Amino acid sequence: MTSTSDSLPARTHPTEKVAADGDESDEEDVFHDARFPAEEEERLLKEAHEIKIEANQLFGSKCYDQAISCYDRALSSCPNYLDYDVAVLRSNIAACYLKLEDWKAAVDSATASIERLDKIIPPSSQEKVADASSESTAPTTNPQSNDEVVEISGDDEEAVEKQLKRLKEQDEQRTNVSRIRAKALMRRAKAKSQLAGWANLQGAMEDYQVLAGMDTLPQDEKRIVQRALRELPERLNQAKEKEMGEMMSKMKDLGNGLLKPFGLSTDNFNFVQDPNTGGYSMNFQS
Repeated sequence: MTSTSDSLPARTHPTEKVAADGDESDEEDVFHDARFPAEEEERLLKEAHEIKIEANQLFGSKCYDQAISCYDRALSSCPNYLDYDVAVLRSNIAACYLKLEDWKAAVDSATASIERLDKIIPPSSQEKVADASSESTAPTTNPQSNDEVVEISGDDEEAVEKQLKRLKEQDEQRTNVSRIRAKALMRRAKAKSQLAGWANLQGAMEDYQVLAGMDTLPQDEKRIVQRALRELPERLNQAKEKEMGEMMSKMKDLGNGLLKPFGLSTDNFNFVQDPNTGGYSMNFQS
């Protein structure tokens, strides 16, 4: 399980909507910072870390239900705007649900973790699955991309040292976010592949494709990803054919119900596919 004690917490600032004071219109809202004071934030985060250690021990003892309850307590203590720390806890909860074979809950927890990480650092282009729609969309610039060139300027040694420290912290944050994102993706992909079904298997395939593009993935996990990418296409096609067959059967039953008063059935209609266009033509048979 992953510990947050050696990782940088996110610096995402949440907001809360409240009615504007002195405004005649109640429909207008203003936004206020919802962060805790620094001392209170530190206390709550320390408390969450201590509870998380207890949860990790429960996980190691295979007490997965109790570990989930403990992680939930840690989430209750952790300030909700600390996206990285929340993401780690959500990912750990997903690991517990995998052990319990509660695949749906594992998918939900892993997805919640990934969404938090995406708020800190959006996934790079290498971590996105290419699809037809993305070709017509302008590329998004990631201000924290590893390819970004940062110029160190100024003759003030203290200022240069601060800049270097900030860049080091950003690099550590990118590493930590990428590591937890990989864990959450692995857990979600496994859960979706266990849930099966066309949509779930397609989602698992997409997650594994993202993982295949991660350079920092450990060798044992790379082998798992490569095996999944070899096996999933056949399962995906089988699930697609099965669900399409079930859908056509239901449509046929519906059609027969509508045609019965006229002394007809769907057997009176023959659908022939055009090999050139892929379209269908319908012929009536008495």
